[in-house]
Amino acid sequence: MKLTLRWTACVAALCFALPSMAQQGDAEKGRVKAYTCTGCHGIEGYRNIYPHYHVPKIAGQNFEYLVAALTAYQKGERQHPTMQAQAESFTAEDIADIARYLSSAGGQP
Repeated sequence: MKLTLRWTACVAALCFALPSMAQQGDAEKGRVKAYTCTGCHGIEGYRNIYPHYHVPKIAGQNFEYLVAALTAYQKGERQHPTMQAQAESFTAEDIADIARYLSSAGGQP
């Protein structure tokens, strides 16, 4: 009986820990997932053709900010057709991985 209770407690603890661990993001997985981001955000001084605007630098940006921004694009709370299309395909794990990679990239995507 004691072993069953311990086992149940360990499984329950792991179930609670895994989502928060995934939310921390994996930079190596994020490096692969962020490949398409560099098409716009990885070009020095890049400006989109229409509508004409400066594409912001995201490498080295704050992890929490990147998660919040990508999640807002995903939910349609932040408006930009290209970013919304990209973010709609992401899972929460993808967003965390991409944000972890970009925040640790130190200015070089």
